[in-house]
Amino acid sequence: MRLKTTLEQWLTLFEIDKAGSIQAAAMQMNKSHTTLIYAIKKLEDQLDISLVKVEGRRAVLTDDGKSLLRRAQSMLEQAKVLEEISTQLSQGFESEILIAIDHLCDRKWLYGPLAKFLEHNNTTSIQIVETSLSKTTQMVTDEIADISIITLPITNYPCEAFGIASLLPVVVNTHPLASKPEPCLADLAMNKQVVIRDLGNSGNRDVGWLKSNQRITVDNFDHAWQATKQGLGYCRFPTHFIEGRSNSDMRTLNVEHSSSYQVPLHLTLPKGAKTGPAAKKLYQLLLLSKSER
Repeated sequence: MRLKTTLEQWLTLFEIDKAGSIQAAAMQMNKSHTTLIYAIKKLEDQLDISLVKVEGRRAVLTDDGKSLLRRAQSMLEQAKVLEEISTQLSQGFESEILIAIDHLCDRKWLYGPLAKFLEHNNTTSIQIVETSLSKTTQMVTDEIADISIITLPITNYPCEAFGIASLLPVVVNTHPLASKPEPCLADLAMNKQVVIRDLGNSGNRDVGWLKSNQRITVDNFDHAWQATKQGLGYCRFPTHFIEGRSNSDMRTLNVEHSSSYQVPLHLTLPKGAKTGPAAKKLYQLLLLSKSER
């Protein structure tokens, strides 16, 4: 397919419309006034249509010129994106990176910096995998993830502190435990407990107090919240998860000697020196965001 026109010609038309005069556009493009006049005249001849007219001291687009430029702008934007992508690829930016985030982490801590990252990266696609327990460790030790948000530091993998997750025991208002001002662990043991499944290959790592006689095991806190809201049992939730949901019919328990506990969160690069520039850039944005919370 052979085209009559070039991107440079459409860019010239765009700059004239933006600047309001051929002289101003010429200065903006670092070209001569005569060069721009010639470029527009050639474009008009190629299309057999009038694109620019002079009104007073201003060069304005004709109705046909405005109509065509509206369609050409998306083409110019795509060309700009292609050049940015080419630059990023030449710098070794990855076409895709995988981020593993432990289920205890506040998702806003990831998606805020990720939005800033994507503002300046048109090359890298993102995969996000939620992990828990042994899968959190596995994503690091098997070097599956490019960036991992983990709980406790993993042996031989350097990491940076990223935040603290506080967990509170919650039941629905109609649950028997909700009527006790300070239930003890024996009370909890006699009631059903909603727990989160170990998403790793082994699927058998347990953490925390798990002495209830009966458990309901689910994949994530979204399922756990629904189960708890239906009165199936009590469950410990991160405070950010509780605050992000309508909880007028939910009650936080003041459990004797066990009303709350905290889990540290860390940031690590599982691939170490093999980490690509895109992952490193996002990693730095994540660390910077910690100081801005």
